[in-house]
Amino acid sequence: MKNSAKEPGKRVYSLDALRGADMFWIMGGEHIFHALAKLTGWGVFVWMAHQLEHTKWDGFTFYDMIFPLFLFIAGVSMPYSLNKRIDRGDSRAQIYRHVVQRMLLLVFFGMVYNGFLKFDWENMRYASVLARIGLGWFFAALIFLNFNRRGQAIWFVGTLIAYWLIMTFIPVPGYGAGDLSMEGSLVAYIDRLLLPGRLYLGVHDPEGILSTLPAVSTALMGVLTGNFLRDERQGLTKLRKGLMLGAAGLVFLLLGYLWGLFFPINKNLWTSSFVLYTGGWSLIFLSIFYLIIDVWEKKRWAFAFVVIGLNPITIYLAQGGIISFEQASDFFFGGLISYFSEAAQPVLEAIGYTFVSWLFLYFLYRQKIFLRV
Repeated sequence: MKNSAKEPGKRVYSLDALRGADMFWIMGGEHIFHALAKLTGWGVFVWMAHQLEHTKWDGFTFYDMIFPLFLFIAGVSMPYSLNKRIDRGDSRAQIYRHVVQRMLLLVFFGMVYNGFLKFDWENMRYASVLARIGLGWFFAALIFLNFNRRGQAIWFVGTLIAYWLIMTFIPVPGYGAGDLSMEGSLVAYIDRLLLPGRLYLGVHDPEGILSTLPAVSTALMGVLTGNFLRDERQGLTKLRKGLMLGAAGLVFLLLGYLWGLFFPINKNLWTSSFVLYTGGWSLIFLSIFYLIIDVWEKKRWAFAFVVIGLNPITIYLAQGGIISFEQASDFFFGGLISYFSEAAQPVLEAIGYTFVSWLFLYFLYRQKIFLRV
């Protein structure tokens, strides 16, 4: 883990912006739109509020996109970060040490986020969002370091097919094979059998053991995309790359939808169709940001997102209980907000909370402090 004394070197600006836009919603953006929907009752806000809730089981909403998009972006960044280490002469042992250290730190931070420091081992949740990011990135990094692009693509496809076959044909005691319910899936059975502590949903954990396998493919899809963006072959202009990303996104959306007809799109199980479908949206979002920011060089509008995108783990951990941004917002804006109607106050409180959180990240940005794992 490093607190960098300067802003990270040469980067793809659109990646930082997209990462920040992704984090914005869990940093407070969702609360703003939920409050607006309750205040106004307007159709557009009600629709947005619905999209900013996870699906109960099968299906898809915009909020289901946030996690896989972040993991996809981590994969896109990998060819840049690891090739930089290779180019500067790091030994293979040094690179592997970095990869293992990053994974272990993310797993540890995930445990801290879930209450590790309370020392209540029996009731603690050991699986976590950060652990899935760490493990997904780790195994994708091993594949990236040991296989060429064709091999990486084979691992991507093979992992998705293998997961589908495992989930379809391996029976679960008391439920049989192919049961994709919360209680009866092989994912839930393995988590109940092997995961210590508390499962997030009692009988199932969405960041459990077996469902980490297809999450590796989400990261690998990002790796393949990063390889493509770094490709300097003649004729592959930035404009062409951006358009090809968007076209590929549409193809993956269709593939994910079609596979979802018999292996449902499901975030909790991280099904293979979910990987393809969210991967399609990830490519489309990256295409839009890449074209606007890196091709047409319209960057100013994205600065607020970049500030978030350069310190995503910091704000995730800070809002997890380390810093009370709610109290800070009330300290600065509580008096002003009290002059507004009770109906309007939740909207202003959500805006204040998000703004104070962003100011914290802006302070770190101005001080050139970036938490890099």
